[in-house]
Amino acid sequence: MIRDGLVLAVDGGGVKTDLALVDASGALLSLVRGGSSQAHYLGVEGCVDVLSGLLDTAITEAGLDPLARPVASTAQLLLAGMDLPEELAALGAAMERLSWSERLVLGNDTEALLRAGTDRGWGVAVVCGTGINCLGVATDRREARFLSFGPVSGDWGGGRDVGLAALAAAVRAADGRGPRTRLEGAVPAYFGLGDPLDVARAFHLGEIALVRIAELAPAVLAVCDEDAVAAEIVHRLTDEVVAFAVAALSRLELTADDPDVVLGGSMLRAISPGAVETIARGVHQVAPRARVVVSPSEPIVGAALLGLDALGADATARARARAELDAAAAERSAAVGERLG
Repeated sequence: MIRDGLVLAVDGGGVKTDLALVDASGALLSLVRGGSSQAHYLGVEGCVDVLSGLLDTAITEAGLDPLARPVASTAQLLLAGMDLPEELAALGAAMERLSWSERLVLGNDTEALLRAGTDRGWGVAVVCGTGINCLGVATDRREARFLSFGPVSGDWGGGRDVGLAALAAAVRAADGRGPRTRLEGAVPAYFGLGDPLDVARAFHLGEIALVRIAELAPAVLAVCDEDAVAAEIVHRLTDEVVAFAVAALSRLELTADDPDVVLGGSMLRAISPGAVETIARGVHQVAPRARVVVSPSEPIVGAALLGLDALGADATARARARAELDAAAAERSAAVGERLG
């Protein structure tokens, strides 16, 4: 059966997609994860196919009628790469035909991160996963957004860029153009190859898919405290995060206020406390009262909370949803760690 007041929440990115079903009391009915739902890579129909498969699994886990429509009272589908009205319109047209919800909200994953990181309804969110993006929302609901197209819009700082920087540094160390670095060993070791030149050849020949370059980003974070080259890559990342946050705060005239600046995404959740402090110092040069925090919850929590907000749910329901989603995400991470171990 379909429950009244059901929330369908999605946080989609270039590597993974989370989908949750939460009822009006905040109870988590199901949480499922799949691969990329990035329409830039998959096309609109490919994106819809990924989401449809996840929803089918979630409905089964929740014990709901797989044929009944609409599934939910409200759906919050917040996806990386949904940056332009044209993109939102194309996906919206495809989603409306599926009748998943009585009310459909499409948006960017930065919206999910901001809601996951603060209950105030305004502030700045910088997400750094495969790519990097930022959203600023003022107290009067004015917004500061960025194109976030990658290099063509001046962006640098996602896992893809950090991974590419790691490979480049390793190759330059190996062929003598750059300083020695522990990445010279870490990069080929990750792919089970002999040296960085072998890794570069494998990417060039298509033996390793270029999308996997982002998998090298954790190698940078692992050695940055003891390797100057890796430390410089992380320093560039923190500079880019500060640039986004400061731009949003300045455009919205929030520099004299006390906004929350929420950091999230796989890269920013993995950086060291020292790197977070570096970001905070940069932000405080322009907005001394800002509070820089790493989101305590994953963006899927923010997507679910936005759905509950739309239903007019009370604080108890919102707290329950956050707690149950956080617990489910932690259990999933622990299970992945056990399998890898």
